[in-house]
Amino acid sequence: MTREAWQELVDVDQLAAWMDSRGLEQGPIADASPLTGGTQNLLLRFRRGDRQFVLRRPPPHPRMDGTATMQREARVLGALAGTRVPHARLIAGCDDKTILGAGFYLMEPVEGFTPTGPLPAPFVEHADYRQRIGLAMAEAIAELAAVDYVAVGLADFGKIEGYLERQVGRWLSQLEGYRDYPGWPGPAGIPGTESVGTWLEANKPATFQPGIVHGDYHLANVMFQHERPELAAIVDWELATIGDPLIDLGWLIATWPDADGAGIVPKLEASPWDQFVRADELIECYAQTSRRDLSDLRWYTVLACYKLGILLEGSYARACAGKAPMDVGLSLHAATLRLFERAQNWMESR
Repeated sequence: MTREAWQELVDVDQLAAWMDSRGLEQGPIADASPLTGGTQNLLLRFRRGDRQFVLRRPPPHPRMDGTATMQREARVLGALAGTRVPHARLIAGCDDKTILGAGFYLMEPVEGFTPTGPLPAPFVEHADYRQRIGLAMAEAIAELAAVDYVAVGLADFGKIEGYLERQVGRWLSQLEGYRDYPGWPGPAGIPGTESVGTWLEANKPATFQPGIVHGDYHLANVMFQHERPELAAIVDWELATIGDPLIDLGWLIATWPDADGAGIVPKLEASPWDQFVRADELIECYAQTSRRDLSDLRWYTVLACYKLGILLEGSYARACAGKAPMDVGLSLHAATLRLFERAQNWMESR
């Protein structure tokens, strides 16, 4: 995002006045610079006084209520304070749209990198550093699942009743909704949609232990320290809810690159890939960290493939209708096909 673009979203004088009202340092806002990332939300790092801040606010035309999304993210970050879950520390949130045109929040900067694409030199030089990436990610979601969501104030953060029962119908409805896009070939263009959905309905777990769910847990939504293989933060909490945390483990497995490092989903791969752990090692690590019953894990991994495949197909449907670039649509459609293939492989595994 260019300087001009973020200035349209952040009135620094308004922001400074609001910070004054909260006692958050004094003086001009300096060294403001947008941070890059895979999200459409604005991340702006700046300095005020002797303190560094990162502001997060929604884009000008968010697909959902951007202020509500910021409120939910800020609430999760605030709830995680004092837990063992790596996260950016919340400083303050604001749901008053008159300040910046939408809700926003401030958090502490996280020093680190996202482990996708070429890795930094220490991780290239040390194979054991690369091995730790996956293990640290598995340990982190095990820690997240262990948080007492009631004790940290998130008892009303999600609808637990019928959570697993809603999953297939919710995402099948999303898929059927793509028929509104002219030119989209329909579910028939995705082999396995019916069989995967039927299998999920027939095999869903009878019960689950509720907990905090990140909702989009993969390589691009974590940050590691630059010089050592320690997870600095889990990021992008916009899909967080209270549900079944095993979905996060299923999501991690569903998006984990193949043995040769080829990503199932575009941009979710790292290089070099040798010495990264395998998916079964992620599961073993989670099992050693968590007390949760993993006997139904296959179901959660198939569900993750099903849900993510349907989400990605939406870009292809929009591309067919001329509402998105076709090269992007085709790339994501190919990822959908791979995810459904992976789902069927998990269905057949024992």
